[in-house]
Amino acid sequence: MINFIICDDILEMRNNILNVVATFMMSKELEYKTYLYSDYDEEFMKIVNQKLPFKIYILDIEAPTRTGIDVARIIRYKDEDSAIIFLTGHEELGPKLLSKDITFLAFINKFDDYESRLQCNIAKAISALEKRKCLRFEDCSTFYAIPYHDILYIEKDSMSRGTIIVMEYNEFKVHKSLSFFRGLLDDRFIQTHRACIMNKERVMSVNKKEHLVTFDNGMKSDLISTRFKIEELVVEV
Repeated sequence: MINFIICDDILEMRNNILNVVATFMMSKELEYKTYLYSDYDEEFMKIVNQKLPFKIYILDIEAPTRTGIDVARIIRYKDEDSAIIFLTGHEELGPKLLSKDITFLAFINKFDDYESRLQCNIAKAISALEKRKCLRFEDCSTFYAIPYHDILYIEKDSMSRGTIIVMEYNEFKVHKSLSFFRGLLDDRFIQTHRACIMNKERVMSVNKKEHLVTFDNGMKSDLISTRFKIEELVVEV
């Protein structure tokens, strides 16, 4: 899932950017979602703080509440991986932005063939994001690329023959077996139950007596069994 977060205080410009994104993504076998904002206000900051995979920010530098430069600094403090693309009519601010030591993908002038340049940089952003270590597979004509770190566990779906991929911010029900994922996951994942594979890097504690795992975000699971090597997890005595 690619999440495009777009902020521009001009409605027509927001709609134009949305059309550029939609046109580009039409040729891709990737799920995506767009979030539109007119200002760097409280609602915008909620999405910055929300844990979502594969964020691509398309930001105007000038907005009513604060500047895109200030917001980019906040984003980078919280998130080193998301792509940031500046799209602005204030070309003279480019050198100032470079001096702020903020890692961003592109600085695009709204008045200089921005549609094609934006599409080109979206392609670069997706390519860079896809190079991160991800669980990649196709299911029912939908292609998934889920960062390994974001996965808490994968369990069998008791209501079907498929599985449920559980993350902090979402979960996906897919038509794949647990054994299918065993061959795709790296060594940070271990089987803890006949119906579950867990990401041991996200486990905070294991209570053997209560057969309960607590993850680093506070979520819990009871899908552990002594038949499997649960000693590889962090154990709470």
